[in-house]
Amino acid sequence: MLAVDGPSGAGKSTLAADLVRALGSGTALVSTDAFATWDDPVAWWPRLEEGVLQPLALGRPGEYRRMDWTSGAPRPGVLVPVEVPEVLVLEGVSAGRRAMRSRLSHLCWVAGGSAAERLERAVARDGESSRAQLRRWQLFERGWFAVDGTRGAAGTVV
Repeated sequence: MLAVDGPSGAGKSTLAADLVRALGSGTALVSTDAFATWDDPVAWWPRLEEGVLQPLALGRPGEYRRMDWTSGAPRPGVLVPVEVPEVLVLEGVSAGRRAMRSRLSHLCWVAGGSAAERLERAVARDGESSRAQLRRWQLFERGWFAVDGTRGAAGTVV
């Protein structure tokens, strides 16, 4: 299990997609973006644990319900199956959280430049209407990472 973590707009999704392509078949990708909402940035973890991580650890397929943002507000969306992979790549803010580290084969931190640069990339990705929420998210994740010590625990920093 490989975690790709770091702040919003840093390039985690791009790196994780590249890793999945490079590792080839037998690799699965699960993004924390499928779980997180503006109001629930990291407390959703039990859904990932129960639906994906525990079944996979037992050699059984897992599943999760991806957040659907098409209406502008998050709501439960489609059910996503996760077959038992050779390599699971967890990507997103809090993917490498302290509670996961003993189960990870590797933790990669993606720094992605200054907060201003990352904000502009995230706004370009999510739209100008999300700027205020993304600023608020940046404040949250700064505190999260400071307490969790994620960057310092990473085996690779990009």
